[in-house]
Amino acid sequence: MKYKAIIFDLDGTLTDTLEDLFLSVNYALRSCGLPERQLDEVRRFVGNGVRKLIERAVPKGTKSPMTEKCFEAFKAHYVIHCQDHTCLYPGVATLLMTLHAKGYRMAVVSNKLQTGVDELARTFFKGVIDVAIGEQPGIPRKPEPDMVLKALEQLGVSKEEAIYVGDSDVDLQTASNAGLPCISVLWGFRSRDFLVAHGATIFAKSPQDVLSLV
Repeated sequence: MKYKAIIFDLDGTLTDTLEDLFLSVNYALRSCGLPERQLDEVRRFVGNGVRKLIERAVPKGTKSPMTEKCFEAFKAHYVIHCQDHTCLYPGVATLLMTLHAKGYRMAVVSNKLQTGVDELARTFFKGVIDVAIGEQPGIPRKPEPDMVLKALEQLGVSKEEAIYVGDSDVDLQTASNAGLPCISVLWGFRSRDFLVAHGATIFAKSPQDVLSLV
């Protein structure tokens, strides 16, 4: 074992959440009388938390009260529908069970609201993920390192004993800010070319590849 702990991003890394995010974004836009977005647009908007997702989704120039109304509509819809279409990427369940059996400590760190992280953790990661941290008051969102540092503290490991796994430029910056190496997965929301342009040097084409890198 090169490392004792693995910090995973959630959306686009372990879980394919895009369809549910897309549907909730468009529900919120529709409920506010705003034009809806295409799936690929929502894919590009994801990564910096749900508030930033909504700020990107509403038309430019939308006033703050309307953006806030849309944000609240999104939250109300998504908390109910966050598992309608969401699933683990193929091979992820086997990866997590294998890592758990080998004795790795594991955490999920996400810019998704803590309620959403908890809901998905109960469904998909019970018994294998030790710590699950989402957006919550008092902890800056990624790419600030605070969530990762809190996860390391709760796992009881140092940054030298851990590696980060994610699918986006936000994850690369988060890992760098926290002092961790980063594995960039190629099945998520960003392309290899995009990740290379943002400094990625370690890649996993499939969940199985992660095993040889940790």
